Amino acid sequence: MSFDFIRDKNKKVHFIGIGGISMSGLAAVLIKNGYKVSGSDMKSSNIIERLKSSGIDIYIGHNEENIKDVDLVVYTAAVPQDNPELLYAKKNNIATMDRAEFLGHIMKGHKYNVAVTGTHGKTTSTSMLSHITIKANLDPTILVGAELDIINGNFRIGSSEYFVTEACEYKESFLKFYPYIGILLNIDADHLDYYKDINHIQKAFEKFVDLIPEDGYAVGYGEDQRVVEVLKNAKCNTITYGIEKGDLTAKHITYDEKGCPSFQVYEQDTKLFNVKLNVPGKHNILNALSSIAVSLILNIPHKFIVEGLAEFKGAHKRFEFKGSKNGVTVIDDYAHHPTEIKATLNSAKNYPHNKIYCVFQPHTYSRTLKLFDEFIKAFDEVDELILTDIYAAREKDNGIINSNMLGDKLRERGIKCLNVQSFDEATEYLNKHLNNGDLLLTVGAGDVVKVGEMFLKE
Repeated sequence: MSFDFIRDKNKKVHFIGIGGISMSGLAAVLIKNGYKVSGSDMKSSNIIERLKSSGIDIYIGHNEENIKDVDLVVYTAAVPQDNPELLYAKKNNIATMDRAEFLGHIMKGHKYNVAVTGTHGKTTSTSMLSHITIKANLDPTILVGAELDIINGNFRIGSSEYFVTEACEYKESFLKFYPYIGILLNIDADHLDYYKDINHIQKAFEKFVDLIPEDGYAVGYGEDQRVVEVLKNAKCNTITYGIEKGDLTAKHITYDEKGCPSFQVYEQDTKLFNVKLNVPGKHNILNALSSIAVSLILNIPHKFIVEGLAEFKGAHKRFEFKGSKNGVTVIDDYAHHPTEIKATLNSAKNYPHNKIYCVFQPHTYSRTLKLFDEFIKAFDEVDELILTDIYAAREKDNGIINSNMLGDKLRERGIKCLNVQSFDEATEYLNKHLNNGDLLLTVGAGDVVKVGEMFLKE
């Protein structure tokens, strides 16, 4: 399909799963620019209500009746091929396009496209860069994978040539983008339901960097060997960052009473400025350095970089404070990969607490199976772990793996671990065992946040 088709504002575009964190932003971009837009989703949400208020027709439930006056149907990898709207579109020769390809066409309309990719940290790094570019009055268009207070949601529609977006590597979808600047945060084993192994994943990142024009930039974590290998073969400009290795480094790091770091930013041997973060953890120093590198490429004054980072207090579901009850602090985090879980628990260790209780909901059967041994080693910092059933997401239970198997191995390792069959059971246990000063973490990419919310309400 040609880009001219996408630019024809007389065409009506329909989004299947419009309430999704990525789809909603794309729909908002179109409606802001005068297109006719409709969409459908299985249930309502704050995001859907926000879209409705902008003039988008949204249907709850999927039905072929929803798309009979539509010219293009956009869908995500999560939409099954037997979805009635998708089936109707294909049967009646209505044009269809997956989300990543559609986003790529949107990016074509901007010069300074910043695509943030990597196995971990995409949302936080994108959010940090969003704060900086807004503070610098660049008027960027932003698509981020979580709700961010500064933009009152997960998207912002700007009028400039600056476009900041996450670039997910799942099924190589980021290869349909048009980055001028690409951030490579890290390369780790994940999405092994699609990728054969870590080498296959690295090849995908190499292809991504090849998309960057020669006058563009690849910004990468200089202490990740696979990222370094990818950058060595880049045809564009490259900049690395790290705690100790990189063109940009963080020195003289200190942490406050909640584990939030302060540090000095150096370019080679030259000190640039001081940074104080209001999000905890060593991993957030690295996220900040990636956004600083891009900011320097865009010639953003140091003042706005420092102020933007200081004002960032986290995206929703990223070590998000949910409330407190009877002296118990409740934090929710999206971590669903062993590396992410370790980073979250490292942040929790530096947060004021008596005991750390973690409720973890494994995400997808394939990830739990392929990274089983890594998951067993990820929870050493918790005092008590409560394991829920696996969140299936796009997958079906084939009976090969379950949470009880993970729990058995964790108990063998010496972790105090309880398997529960429902959120009610988890909440009942927590109400009996949590005490003043304890820290409750709900961890996972599914709906485990409900456990913390149920605890706070009771």
